[in-house]
Amino acid sequence: MSSVESLLDNLLKKIQSNPLLPDELAYLTAAFHPSQPPSLRSKAYLVLSAFCQGVRNSSTVKGKLPDPATEALVQVFEPVVVSKLAASDESRLKEGISFLTALFQVDSESASQIFLQDGVLDFMMDSVDLEPSAQLSLLVAHLLSQACGHKQCRGIITSQTSHWLETHSRNQGDLPLRAATSMALVKLSRGRAGDTAETGLPETQAHAQDEELADVMKGLVVSGDDQSTIADAVEGLAYLSVDPSVKDVLSKDSAFLKRFFALVPRRKSANPPADPSTTLIYGVLLTISNVCAYRPRLTEEQVQIAKLKRIANNTKRPPEGVDDHSTLDDDENVKARVKRIVAAGVLDVFPGALHGTESPGIRMAAGKALLSIVEDRENRGRVLQSGGAKLLGIIIKHYMSALSTDSHAKVLDVSHLEPIQALAKLAITSSPMQVFGPNDGAIYDAIRPLSTMLQHPSATLLQRFEALMALTNLSSHSAETASRIAKDGALLSTVELLLLEEHQLVRRASMELICNLISGSDTVFERYGGTNTSGTRSKLQIVLAMSDVDDLGTRLAASGALATLTEAPYACEGLLTLQRERRRMLPILAQLIDPSTSPENDADDDEKSLETDPGLVYRGIVCARNIILSIKDDDTRKEVAKEATEAGLVQGLVNVVKSSPGETVMQPAVETLKCLMDCLHKEL
Repeated sequence: MSSVESLLDNLLKKIQSNPLLPDELAYLTAAFHPSQPPSLRSKAYLVLSAFCQGVRNSSTVKGKLPDPATEALVQVFEPVVVSKLAASDESRLKEGISFLTALFQVDSESASQIFLQDGVLDFMMDSVDLEPSAQLSLLVAHLLSQACGHKQCRGIITSQTSHWLETHSRNQGDLPLRAATSMALVKLSRGRAGDTAETGLPETQAHAQDEELADVMKGLVVSGDDQSTIADAVEGLAYLSVDPSVKDVLSKDSAFLKRFFALVPRRKSANPPADPSTTLIYGVLLTISNVCAYRPRLTEEQVQIAKLKRIANNTKRPPEGVDDHSTLDDDENVKARVKRIVAAGVLDVFPGALHGTESPGIRMAAGKALLSIVEDRENRGRVLQSGGAKLLGIIIKHYMSALSTDSHAKVLDVSHLEPIQALAKLAITSSPMQVFGPNDGAIYDAIRPLSTMLQHPSATLLQRFEALMALTNLSSHSAETASRIAKDGALLSTVELLLLEEHQLVRRASMELICNLISGSDTVFERYGGTNTSGTRSKLQIVLAMSDVDDLGTRLAASGALATLTEAPYACEGLLTLQRERRRMLPILAQLIDPSTSPENDADDDEKSLETDPGLVYRGIVCARNIILSIKDDDTRKEVAKEATEAGLVQGLVNVVKSSPGETVMQPAVETLKCLMDCLHKEL
């Protein structure tokens, strides 16, 4: 073990509670020299990170500007960095530049303050002004790339520095330097565009460099062999791929995509590439996520706010003859892009990327990309075939377990809902067996995250709707699944509240889930029909009212729930009580069986003409039969028969019998009609 490495080991043990001595600081900065072995530089990163973290943790003043901890770090490191950058010796220059680059990665606040000091940028650029070595130029390019990622530092980048970067970004004779300078230009260009957007002012120049830089990065990925060069190119594409025109160009280059996807090793590959860094895999997945990304679905309020911002910023449409790249991000273009990269093999990337990773960034990028891919129903089968549901389950399991173990986390981070939403989309359009396989445990494991998304305070209405639909599909798998869904915390109360939601599809999905739970869960059945109390009747009244709405799907679900509930005597008692109190139960059943017989549907009333359907007819007849046959008291039965006649229910049953339906409908219809007619004849 070298003396420097031994010293670093000792420093790592004491560093968080002791200041750095001058000799120790000198050894630390020397460890970042490019001539040092990678293992030594990795250890130096640990020491530097531990020291910076120790200084910040020991600071008792929080939120003050300027930050005392940052000032303390600058006081320690600035003299060393400046002295080395001012030196004429190239070795010391390399040491100072490499150390400041590392400090940007470990503690960007202090590194930025040092970079902003008078003379630092000049010293650095003077070092590459005459005839520098290729290694020194590469180190300067990497430092500029780090600095250009921060707004304050971008502000002091001169036109001479930009020119130096542009010149070397076209140097095809030195691919590593070309990649590094191109990366710096990407950060400078995209960063300045973002700075302009933050100020609320209209952009003063178009980003004409983006496509040119993207071509450079693509070329480096396809032809590059050096890992550092490829890493820079991938990072650059991750930045550039937020631009719609770049997304489109990347998705159309099949040769590039094949090479780009191969950067992530396949789990079953016979000859996997050298183990890529986590940063490289993250860059690949982030680029994929950007290329696949749909525009956010805005609420009406958000649309109006965006319009007001455009007016305030005096944003104009592009002049005639100039392409409006924003159209490349509309749904049809995104759908086409996703189709192209799926055909190019993007689904093979995710298993290798997620295998054994502990990177939250990789998990988040993969979840976001898969959500965009399954947005198009045509892709969902291929995602399932490639094991996409299992991969989403791995991501979701990590998020949910972290939520359980973190005592400070009250709710799931809203960004973690994306893989859950992707899984919900798969569960909506395919059977539980197709999505989760024959293992019931995987189905049970999906209940909690779907319930979490449904109840999340920041979930969108679309996410809640898709959670409802997925849970409805799961609840049809088995009675055990339905029971587990019903017992999941406050899920059922949330679903019942969503019955009052203004959006018709959300109301329908809520009612369909409740219908399935009533059929599959004894707990829910008891909740709605186990007793004849005011609480139970209020729930029955809601289901009855839902059987009388304009939407056919909602009426089918609600009347199906009623048909199941009326198998229980207490539910029948509750509905009869509602009839006595409000006079609405029998007219609603008449509407289900035959809307034309209802007094409410006279020829002059066009406000409400409910749709008829064989499913509604059958459900209405079953409900009527169960309720009528449940009445044991003759006087009560006669009274109900009379009210049924007035409501048009008897005539509706007569019409159904005359139409000669199948045996399934005919038998309960005749049985109900006979019972009612017997009561009416006794009355006469």
